[in-house]
Amino acid sequence: MLAQKTRYALRALLYLAEAETGRAVQVGDIATTQHVPRKYLELILLDLKKGGFVTSRRGPGGGYTLARPASEINFAEVIRLMDGPIALVPCASLNFYERCGDCRDEATCAIRRVMAKVREDAARTLAGTSLADAAAFETLAA
Repeated sequence: MLAQKTRYALRALLYLAEAETGRAVQVGDIATTQHVPRKYLELILLDLKKGGFVTSRRGPGGGYTLARPASEINFAEVIRLMDGPIALVPCASLNFYERCGDCRDEATCAIRRVMAKVREDAARTLAGTSLADAAAFETLAA
């Protein structure tokens, strides 16, 4: 399951994706419209800035904008930054692999094999879904 922090990060990024291109959005606007506690959102936006997803400007007309076009930011990379691995078990992860302590034989482990398939399918879907794609879903629903 996604952590609440990750869901808030995705909601903030989607809000920025839907904003007028190049227009900086203030933290308060994002917090209010997306129902995210402002102080918590500020920490999330700092993580997103360090991860290269957003940029910020100070002063009048300042705020946050996407660091790259929404079509170039996918769900998988945001989730990996905020939550870590997409895999449900550590031995099935490509980026955060760890051997399971209770596994007798990783090569023949049915649980690992199934979880690797789940990770592949999830990673493919998440990597293939950009913020622009998701923002279009929201526009269609409105």
